[in-house]
Amino acid sequence: MELDIVSLSRFQFALTALYHFLFVPLTLGLSMLLAIMETVYVMTGRPIWRQMTQFWGVLFGINFVMGVATGIVMEFQFGMNWSYYSHYVGDIFGAPLAIEGLMAFFLEATFVGLFFFGWDRMSKVGHLITTWAVALGSNFSALWILIANGWMQNPVGAVFNVQTMRMEIGSFFDVLFNPVAQAKFVHTVSAGYVTASIFVLGVSAWYLLKGRAPEIAKRSMTVAASFGLAASLSVVVLGDESGYLANEHQKMKLAAMEAMWETEPAPAGFTVFGFPDQKTRETHFAIHIPMVMGLIATRSLDTEIPGIKELVDGTYGHIRRGILAYDALTQIRALPRGETVPEELKASFEDNGRWLGYALLLKRYVDDPRLATDEQIAKAAWDTVPNVPTMFWSFRIMVALGFYFILLTATFFILSARHQLDRRRWLLRVALFSIPLPWIAAELGWIVAEVGRQPWSIEGILPTAVAVSSLGVTTLLITIAGFALIYTVLIVIEVGLMLRAIRKGPEGMDDHGPETAPAPSASATVVAAE
Repeated sequence: MELDIVSLSRFQFALTALYHFLFVPLTLGLSMLLAIMETVYVMTGRPIWRQMTQFWGVLFGINFVMGVATGIVMEFQFGMNWSYYSHYVGDIFGAPLAIEGLMAFFLEATFVGLFFFGWDRMSKVGHLITTWAVALGSNFSALWILIANGWMQNPVGAVFNVQTMRMEIGSFFDVLFNPVAQAKFVHTVSAGYVTASIFVLGVSAWYLLKGRAPEIAKRSMTVAASFGLAASLSVVVLGDESGYLANEHQKMKLAAMEAMWETEPAPAGFTVFGFPDQKTRETHFAIHIPMVMGLIATRSLDTEIPGIKELVDGTYGHIRRGILAYDALTQIRALPRGETVPEELKASFEDNGRWLGYALLLKRYVDDPRLATDEQIAKAAWDTVPNVPTMFWSFRIMVALGFYFILLTATFFILSARHQLDRRRWLLRVALFSIPLPWIAAELGWIVAEVGRQPWSIEGILPTAVAVSSLGVTTLLITIAGFALIYTVLIVIEVGLMLRAIRKGPEGMDDHGPETAPAPSASATVVAAE
């Protein structure tokens, strides 16, 4: 990585985002599992389901607090490291984040307190409503954040104001129901459900291997296997929808994921294996499955998927039209205040304004895009190709793990149906050692989404190189080191608290896990984790 402001700013944001996303999936998934477990408790009245809810609630609470601590930093970074981004699109990007804080986060945070300390102060139904409110609040938080992120991938419902030099909301309805944002939401939330399911499955497997609290462990595995199987299947289905939308709105991202340098005859094949070479612009030792990618990305047999080279060729034209828009905008801005804009300038900007962002790609090479040479335009065109090897392998490992989760949860679902969860100890060990894998898949998913968007901070509108603040390299290196240190300490604290709570086990349960054991108070449960 070059030690320049743009690269360091990107690295810092990636570092904090990936750290933060270690906590998000488990929060999303555990909140739903808690709601399901407590629903069973209210319906059956059996104390063991209350004990299960309280035990897994302790782990949820630890993770929730850490997620909040790391998430606060994310929003401050927009003002610190990405000031021009905040100026340029803050009117649009800030709205979903503000709604998330006002509507979803406060809802979630309020009911989290009631969840822990309301067990003996509320009715069963009242506490159940509280638990579902926590789950819905967690998912609403994800919804608004992903609406903001989805707009970065597909900037709909926005217009450019020539006078203020900013993007403004043209239709909040379009921003809210952006198809890319909706697909990202359901895909990301489903991935969180898988993460929590594998976590519960693995921890419960550890209890069975140790011969501890078997009744709680078996019931927890049954819930996790059932919920996890449904979530794993939905991740695959929703991933297919994401591929289809990528072909509609982010063709370069899709081509990079496939390392598809040349346009193939329809329907395009899926590259199972290969070694993409960005220097020679070819993929070595590629192994293809015919027709698969064409069916996923176009849902037809006769629609081509453009290759990277063809997309770059098209970018030349976008850049030249962007230069015309930049020239018209510069002349409009230079007019004396109050003077009428000539019709030819207005028409020129209206015809080419949508390509203005492509002219800004040239800012990396020349201060005034109108003075760019053909060589600089060619470099800017090839800059629109993200890191192909990173995209190619991240996507394939993520997909492979997705199918593994289906196999794992289906296996334990069948074992649960047959009442054989503790019969095969080697499978319990497999479940235990599978705990980290959903996090790897989730992080790879974010890498595919965000690396695939480069060189844009807002797809087709604002290049990343233009969006950064004017900071010094030394300042960025110091803040990166500080964030890395603080976040590492938080990770160590999180893991330590989680392991301590897991080793202690469910309160009030002996090694045989009788259902008649008294349920702990919420305060005792929280103190035990601390």
